[in-house]
Amino acid sequence: MSVSHGDEIDVRQRRRCNPAQTVTMSEPTPCGVLSERPCFRDRDDAADALIALLGEFAAPQTLVLAIPRGAVPMGVRIARALGARFDLVLVRKLAAPGNPEFALGAVDEEGRVTLSPGLDSMGDARWLASELARQRNILSERRQLYRRPSPASAIESGTVIVVDDGVATGATMVSALDWVRRRGPALLVAAVPVASTEALDWVSHHADRMICPWRPPLFGAVSAFYRNFPQVDDKEVAWLSPLHADWATEEVDDR
Repeated sequence: MSVSHGDEIDVRQRRRCNPAQTVTMSEPTPCGVLSERPCFRDRDDAADALIALLGEFAAPQTLVLAIPRGAVPMGVRIARALGARFDLVLVRKLAAPGNPEFALGAVDEEGRVTLSPGLDSMGDARWLASELARQRNILSERRQLYRRPSPASAIESGTVIVVDDGVATGATMVSALDWVRRRGPALLVAAVPVASTEALDWVSHHADRMICPWRPPLFGAVSAFYRNFPQVDDKEVAWLSPLHADWATEEVDDR
C-alpha cells in the first residue's frame, strides 16, 4: 500500500490495531442530530462541548496539541479549562487536483504522508509529488512563523490530546496522531466536535480515546456544522501559540 515517485514520497501503512474507546452523543444534541441547521454557534461553543467530555484529563501534565489553523483558538480554550499545557502539531492536507477542499491525504513535519482510505494508489504520482513539495514548504514556513522548537520532548510518557475543529476525511487528524504516537505518549486522545462516520471509524484506530460530541448521519463540509466559522489566519495563530503556550507552562511550573 504505497505510492512512489522517486524517493519523494513516504506513504505510511494504515495501522492495524483495535479502535479507540469512542465517546459520542448517542442522544440528539440540543440542536438535533437530524436537524439541518448547524450544531455549534462558533469554535468557542465547539470547544466547550469538548471540554464537557475531557474533564478526566484535567491536569497540569496534560498536553493539548491543536492542528493549525482553525483548531488553535479551540486548543487554547481547552488547555485553559483543563489547566493543561498547549502547543501545536503541524500537518498539512494534500488537496486533490482541481478540488482544494478534498483531502487525498496529509503530510506531517517529518514529510511522512498519510493517504485517505480508498486512495492507496494514485494515477498521477507526478502531481502528488508536486503537491507534497508545496505543502512541505508551507510547513517549513509555518514552523518558523508560529513557534519555538517542536513539542516532542513534552510528549513522551504523558497524556496528549490532539484537537481539530472537525473531521471530514480524517487524513490530517490521522497524520497528527501518528506523529505524536511515534514520540511515545502514555495516552493519546483525539478530540473533535464533529466528524463523519467514516472518518471517525478510521481515526479511532490511531488513538487510545476518541472524543466526538456529534456524529451527524449526513456529512458535508466541516463549516456546515457551525453558524459562525471565520477563517483563522497565520497572524492569529502566531499571536496565540507563544502567548498561551508560555502561559500554560508557567501555570505548570507554579504548581
